[in-house]
Amino acid sequence: MATERSSITLGGKGSSFTSASVYKVASGVANVRIDSSAIERFSTRNLPSIKRSSFGIPQGLTNEETRASLAVLLNKLILSTSGPPSSSTARSVLPLKILEILNSKAESLDLGEIDVTEGENIVLEKSCASLIGLCSIIDHKSTTLSQIVDSVAALSCEVTKADIASFSLLDSGDGNGDKDVIGVAGDLKVLLNGYKGVGKLEIEEIAKVPWIHGKFRCVVKSVHSDARRELNSGVKGGKTGSGNTGIGEALGTTLLPLLTAIKNLGVCSFLRAKLCFEKIVNENQRSCLSEVFDKSRVEYENLKNIYKLAYTAHLEEDYCRFAHELNESLGIVWRIVGLEAVAAFFALAGGELFVQKSGDADKEESKTDKKKKKNEKKAVVGKGTSVVIQFIKDRLVSNEAASDGDQMHLLKQCVEQILNLFNPESRDFDSFLDKVKEIVESNENRRLPKLPKGTRDFAKEQMAVREKAFSIIQNVFKRHGATALDTPVFELRETLMGKYGEDSKLVYDIADQGGELCSLRYDLTVPFARYVAMNGITSFKRYQIAKVYRRDNPSKGRYREFYQCDFDIAGLFEPMGPDFEIVKILTELLDELEIGDYEVKLNHRKLLDGMLEICGVPPEKFRTICSSIDKLDKQSFEQVKKEMVEEKGLSSEIADRIGSFVKEKGAPLELLSKLRQEGSEFLDNQSSREALDELSIMFEALERSKCSHRIVFDLSLARGLDYYTGVIFEAVCIGAEVGSIGAGGRYDNLIGMFGTKQVPAVGMSLGIERVFNIMEELNEKQKQVIRPTETQVLVSIMVDNKLAEAAELVSKLWDAKINAEYLVSKRKEKHFNRAKESGIPWMVMVGEKELSGGFVTLKKLEKGSEEKEDQTCSRDSFVGELLKLL
Repeated sequence: MATERSSITLGGKGSSFTSASVYKVASGVANVRIDSSAIERFSTRNLPSIKRSSFGIPQGLTNEETRASLAVLLNKLILSTSGPPSSSTARSVLPLKILEILNSKAESLDLGEIDVTEGENIVLEKSCASLIGLCSIIDHKSTTLSQIVDSVAALSCEVTKADIASFSLLDSGDGNGDKDVIGVAGDLKVLLNGYKGVGKLEIEEIAKVPWIHGKFRCVVKSVHSDARRELNSGVKGGKTGSGNTGIGEALGTTLLPLLTAIKNLGVCSFLRAKLCFEKIVNENQRSCLSEVFDKSRVEYENLKNIYKLAYTAHLEEDYCRFAHELNESLGIVWRIVGLEAVAAFFALAGGELFVQKSGDADKEESKTDKKKKKNEKKAVVGKGTSVVIQFIKDRLVSNEAASDGDQMHLLKQCVEQILNLFNPESRDFDSFLDKVKEIVESNENRRLPKLPKGTRDFAKEQMAVREKAFSIIQNVFKRHGATALDTPVFELRETLMGKYGEDSKLVYDIADQGGELCSLRYDLTVPFARYVAMNGITSFKRYQIAKVYRRDNPSKGRYREFYQCDFDIAGLFEPMGPDFEIVKILTELLDELEIGDYEVKLNHRKLLDGMLEICGVPPEKFRTICSSIDKLDKQSFEQVKKEMVEEKGLSSEIADRIGSFVKEKGAPLELLSKLRQEGSEFLDNQSSREALDELSIMFEALERSKCSHRIVFDLSLARGLDYYTGVIFEAVCIGAEVGSIGAGGRYDNLIGMFGTKQVPAVGMSLGIERVFNIMEELNEKQKQVIRPTETQVLVSIMVDNKLAEAAELVSKLWDAKINAEYLVSKRKEKHFNRAKESGIPWMVMVGEKELSGGFVTLKKLEKGSEEKEDQTCSRDSFVGELLKLL
């Protein structure tokens, strides 16, 4: 009984034609109907017509390709009638004739001679229906192949026991990886979840799978996008139909990369099939399947030949012939992938399909192969691949009982059934495709929750440390008269761009959803400058503690999401007064946070500019050379010199002069005195002379404030951000390998970028995440116990089902502003364990005795252990007593 064909409607309101629909019509599994509203739009006027010998479909196309061409042509005719019937130049006669041809079940298509109007003739001439039809078939076949081929490669991976560790290394976490390559590697890991292969065999044909399949995916997406657009676009061209619309060249450009991707996919699949064939341990099956492998060799040679034919057609700009050859090569690759699946399946599970029933020799062979068969069963351990194997087995087992021939006949029948699973036209194909999608999309490996790279969760003990630190920081900021400010977590992209020099590439962009291009804030300084300018503020001392985001490569102490604690002073004040106060605040913070020994490196941007000018660096290269100098805390001077010379175009002599200056560092007043000695080159340069004068004022203030011992005057400090104009500084913790823990500087021109007037400003930012790391490490070394809560009293009701009793007592404590918790349980040890774990110093205990007597027992706990001295109080007086004791 023939399968009833589905129906696809064209021309309905809001409808769109898809590559999948074109393929269904082309392969004869779906009929076509025209929506009644579309038929009404065709002209009913008596229009002049001309005769055409054909529909304009090229010779040499397959029946499937011709039907696809007609389906696209029909849709183009419908799209040409978008206006009222009175303005339409297309009648319903031609579309209905095409409809009749498409819905007929004839093996050959009788296109014949046709009468067409001028408007219909333009559609036939300019629609590129055949090329778009071919593109749609290619789109559908390649899209489905991209969803299937990874599962077959995973089976080959199981067979070869290849090392897949490299799959996890493809995503470097810096945002620069190929998304499709990473996606394929992820899908393979899902399919191979639980894979127990030896994992020490580096097999090239397996290692390159993510790259070859990923590039195939990427190109398929591009083809799909173009096919969808062209299927639903009206005919391009003038009223006379003259002129080249460029569709051929456009689709030819899109399809050409697919040709190479398909060829590479087929070659890689053939080589994996060869490896799998060599791994089939059952000699009888291997001998029987040699014919199958011979077929794959033939297909492999055909693929290379058709690749040449297709490439030649493209060079000759015969785009329909090119697409036809491309479609042929796609069919070949489908068959190669199917043959790879056959080889992999029999290498993994072939021994379970046939059991010899007679013959001593066979029994003897069964004994000798017992160990091999046991190993075969152990080969498939990936949870995804085991489901694929079982799916194939189920399709084979369902027909095995009906086969009475010899093993050779049965084996061939199994091969045909497996290949049929990889035929897009077969009934079982859709089921197989759905099964693979189900594995990839819902496999438990994907459901395992994990954090994005460069982010962290913080447990209760960590949060206790963080809250304590934030409290210290806020107190220091408020001590200096600052007010709090909060700004949006994302800004307009134009606000952030051009402010961070080479680090601008680390700014996170947000997908445009509301007509504006936005980015996550990179720091808190630029949003602060935008706020000051936008509100016309001329004097402002503010602090802000908030998260910022950087698309950086995560490492120890370097995250993509982290807190910054900023303090900025904007406006005109005593010369160098704000600069001094900002550095003083930084030293107060680091002292009170008790992170150990540290130093604050300090320099001046004008001093740097003067130094670069003295050395002969062109002014336009000042900022980029500063970015190189800024790397001296992480790299040797030779490495930095190589970058300045080879990448940034400085001469070796200039780089060496820079090297002689940036080595200078020391105590602030001592080095300043050295740089201001008579004959110093810095005194002959206006920029550096101004910097030295300003630093003299600042260093004296720091000396008198008793914090200059924390300062190191360092000429190698450059700070890569473009907006700094004066003093710059950076704090580092001595002995801790976490990089900078605080930094800042003067930025007199940044606020002016957002408004009409310049407002000078200076600020600092504490790298609190790195400070937290140091504090946590110190706590571990000193074995300090961190209390996650500040609970002072635990109300312990040691009788079950007495919530009301607990509510009354604990509410009295809460009303008295005492930090308290409660627990209702008759298990005594549960109460003491709770108090011990949370470090709670006092318990209010109520047992049967206390309930009947109307009193409570107060118990003090020292380091979690019980003391013998208990104190009894009335229910009315226990709160007052606790307030005294606390």
